[in-house]
Amino acid sequence: MKLCNMIAVAALTAYATATTARAETSTECTPNALCYCVQNDLKSVIATRVDEIRARISAQRQQGKAIGYLSIPISTIQGSYLPVNVKIAAQTKERVEERFGPRSLWLLNTAAKEFSLPGTAKGEDYMLMWTRVLEGTDGFGRDFDFIYFAGPSDFAYFFSFDGRADLEKLERFYEELAKTDSKLAEIKKADFRNYYGLRASVAFSFGSHDEWNIVRTINAKRTAKREGEDAFGIAKQIAVMFNGTSVAPGLFDAFTATGNEGQCLLPKK
Repeated sequence: MKLCNMIAVAALTAYATATTARAETSTECTPNALCYCVQNDLKSVIATRVDEIRARISAQRQQGKAIGYLSIPISTIQGSYLPVNVKIAAQTKERVEERFGPRSLWLLNTAAKEFSLPGTAKGEDYMLMWTRVLEGTDGFGRDFDFIYFAGPSDFAYFFSFDGRADLEKLERFYEELAKTDSKLAEIKKADFRNYYGLRASVAFSFGSHDEWNIVRTINAKRTAKREGEDAFGIAKQIAVMFNGTSVAPGLFDAFTATGNEGQCLLPKK
């Protein structure tokens, strides 16, 4: 009997814990019906960040600049390292703006510290924020002229690859960085080398997969709105760039595997 009581108590505790966890998270959707499992206590922070980012974009737009969005791997995962990614993102923003002219174009750096959420935030929380930023209030992505998906060449530039023993350059980079960054030891040198030498690009990023589909959805919506005073059509789709070059329409019209989007079965709130 005592054992049965213990089992019953354990079951009730587990149920209560699961119920509490469920109550702390709910499904949140955007104008284009893209949905994420979001922590309820972060929703107000996300809304504030979205307003701040839109204000930043508006200030740049008022200067007559073309507005872009940088999609780039950020998180520490499978050899990728956040502190390094943040530096690469900043450099990529600078290079793209220099290429087109900083007085004519502004690229939103999604890895910038000022756009971060509290430490408890997960990928889904960030993607709700960035989806709302990309879509805008009506789902047409009116704030953006293009999206820049970081590719292998952007990472290669940061590490000064020259086509000669590039993986060995990464090993040396890792060894030097490890002398001043103790957290890097949590990542194996081989994993770091293989990620940045063989896989570094949006192709292996959950968030970037979501962003690809977000832009594809926006462009499909723009294509469908061909008539009327506020028409878009194919000619006014958001331009898509990958690895520094324009993407063929047959490619950016296609969906890719989802990352964080659509994974939540919790009720909408």
